Amino acid sequence: MGADNKRKTRRGKRGGESKRQQNNEMKNTSDNVDVDMEGTRQENADSKSALDGGYIAPPMDMGDSLFYIDTKANAQEIEEDLEKISPASYGLVNPDLQKYLKGCEDMLEDSRFESTAEDREIFVNNMYSEIKNYELQLTTDKECSRILEKIFFISSDYQIRRFLSLMREDVIRLAVHRFSSHTMQTLLLLSAVSLEREMRGESKDFETVDDDVNDDDKGHQSVRTVLPTFEELILEITKSLTERWSYLMADEFASHILRVLMLVLSGRAIEDQNNRSNSLRSKRSSKYVEDKSVTQSHHPSLTKARETPDAFVSALKKLLKTTNRAMSDIVVRGFTTNPVGSPVLQLMLELEAERGKSETAGSLLDKCLLGLVSDPKGQNPRRDTALQMTIEDVVGSHFLQTVAKIASPNVLQAIYENQIRGRVKTLAFHPISNFVVQSVFVNAKNQRQLKSMIEETAPFFGDLLFKSRAGVVRSLVDSCVRLDAGYIEIINALYGGLGAKTPEERKELINLLAFLMPYQKFVNAEYGRLPFNIQGSLIIQSILQFPGDSNGPILDSFFSQNPQSIFSWCQDPSGSRIIESIFTSPHVEPKIKQKVMEHFGGRYAELAMDKFGSHIFEKYWAIADLDFKETIIQNLVKSETQLQDSHSGRFVLRNCRVDQYKRRAEEWRERERGLERKKLMFKDILGSAVATGGSKPALAPSGHQKPANGVKVDSLKKKQTKKASDVDEIDSMFENSRIHAGSGDSKDKRTEQATPAESMPSAIADSKGDKSLEAVMSAISGTKRKSKSKKDKLEEKDESPKKKSKKAKEEDRKKRRAFVG
Repeated sequence: MGADNKRKTRRGKRGGESKRQQNNEMKNTSDNVDVDMEGTRQENADSKSALDGGYIAPPMDMGDSLFYIDTKANAQEIEEDLEKISPASYGLVNPDLQKYLKGCEDMLEDSRFESTAEDREIFVNNMYSEIKNYELQLTTDKECSRILEKIFFISSDYQIRRFLSLMREDVIRLAVHRFSSHTMQTLLLLSAVSLEREMRGESKDFETVDDDVNDDDKGHQSVRTVLPTFEELILEITKSLTERWSYLMADEFASHILRVLMLVLSGRAIEDQNNRSNSLRSKRSSKYVEDKSVTQSHHPSLTKARETPDAFVSALKKLLKTTNRAMSDIVVRGFTTNPVGSPVLQLMLELEAERGKSETAGSLLDKCLLGLVSDPKGQNPRRDTALQMTIEDVVGSHFLQTVAKIASPNVLQAIYENQIRGRVKTLAFHPISNFVVQSVFVNAKNQRQLKSMIEETAPFFGDLLFKSRAGVVRSLVDSCVRLDAGYIEIINALYGGLGAKTPEERKELINLLAFLMPYQKFVNAEYGRLPFNIQGSLIIQSILQFPGDSNGPILDSFFSQNPQSIFSWCQDPSGSRIIESIFTSPHVEPKIKQKVMEHFGGRYAELAMDKFGSHIFEKYWAIADLDFKETIIQNLVKSETQLQDSHSGRFVLRNCRVDQYKRRAEEWRERERGLERKKLMFKDILGSAVATGGSKPALAPSGHQKPANGVKVDSLKKKQTKKASDVDEIDSMFENSRIHAGSGDSKDKRTEQATPAESMPSAIADSKGDKSLEAVMSAISGTKRKSKSKKDKLEEKDESPKKKSKKAKEEDRKKRRAFVG
């Protein structure tokens, strides 16, 4: 049996070898046959096409290329850019250390956490002592990095600077890490705040010594290891990141750091991170922060422009110049539609435009637009095709919106002429490109551009309004307000689009826009069930900002409506905004504003008790005259019980000082007259916003009445001290004698404190030397003194602190009597 099996196996091997040789021969033969058959088929096809008179493709020239080849690109540089950077890795975190940090987080979130600064400082110092030598390792851990971000917000400048100095050593690998990138981003944000303190000389290089040191050293401050300043750290990090800028722009974790770094260097305001649309974090990161309840207190310096060192200006200039030179045209254009790199590129374009470098040949903007900046009137089919694709791209549309904002009139005109003109209707109804159209319209640079846009868009205003594209119309209306042009054209276009042709039909203009429907449909609809349209409400609010008689069609339509119908608008979130805009518009006459309030038929208490109507009430209260205020407050007194039971009504009663009016009506009138005089004095300085009440709402939960200019001018009864009592005859004689004698009594410790209004002119005069402003402020202080009633003086007398004992006062009185005698 064994011999038979061996023989079968050998035969099988030999048979397999012979079979493989045979297959190879057949394959070679079939390949030759296939080549011959293919040539035969091609010859037959060519001959048949020639015989039938069909199309024969001409041979391609050497200059015709299917692809665009960047001959300027350096192959070596491209290979280096494509080289991947491995994220930082320092091993797993010790479980005991993780547990410790989790305990620190629980303590931070505990409401009983140490409220004193000293206890909080001790807690933070102990925490940093525990994590010493493990800082970078903790930043790469998912939970530990999140806890560190919380601790950074209560850390000192020295601790932030030390942590940032540790990260600079491996900044690129940390920037591309999934978790440590967020830690670095938070440190850079806080460094912007600390940098201001450093520039003022308030940032320190030491920490308080712990209690376990020697007694001789207690109470002293120990100088730690000398660290680079915040300025030096940021400049060093900028230099390191610039070397791999294009790679980091395309990295989903590092791109946010680049944006923060440029904002810190430029000193621009860093938007609130709680706002999703302006957040520097990704949507995924923002959602994670919300789920984990990471509460981060934002410093006011992050929401406003900041002063930066001179070295930052040159560093940012060098950064933009170096990165522009390093990135080829293809790389730059690729970032326009890259979801990760496009936000970074947009910020770079804005910074370049601020420095006046975006309108030069070879700039970033010129590369992005394929030479449109250097040659705006030139014809380039390849460029037109690329821009058309960008307009309809989800990411590219955002890029073009930024371009429309920073572009010069010539560049914006070239974009409009080449890409939008003639295609406005098609692009406006596209789900993506309509936002680019809106951005181009709202950023029109001059009146000629605006009128051209209105002229092309007016024929299909109706389609835009009724097919969910009212934002395009609103962008044109907003441009009319900004450029002070096109009022008649836009109103006529709205009439045509809404189908209001006759004067009688045009009386319904405000209704047609508020509910956004054509006239014929509105006539047959049930008014009480019509929902307000947000876009229509915004269009009406913008039209009310038109100057002169240009807003007349809206106002005429408003007063032609049934008062009951208009009052129902006050109880709607969108409708109430329309009424508010009438009161806040500087181009609506005061008499018309009062007529609007009279249109409500004395239903002021009902208006004050509504959560939306109360905002209308406070807008008008800020601009009403004294007589009409008294008419309103008398109406409120009749319904005081109902107002007390209403949440909004209680604020109205407190801000209008109804209780004071009932007890001391004349004193209430004097106070309101003083407020009116102050508003008139400030009107010439601060503009029309004071008179129109376009300011902070007066119905704040704090309950303090604030004028439109934002300056608190309350009576300040409990915060100011005037004279302790009225000066009697003997005191006045003593004072006059002392003044004429030219010698002051050193033992007389009476001090006369100036009110804030009185001390303002001197401070302003010392700092700026503005004599006209000083005169105005002096008049204000004089008005304040005159407007004081006797009751106010008595209250101030009772509330002022007693600075002298009875014995000291008696001694002074005896001294004066002796002097007079």
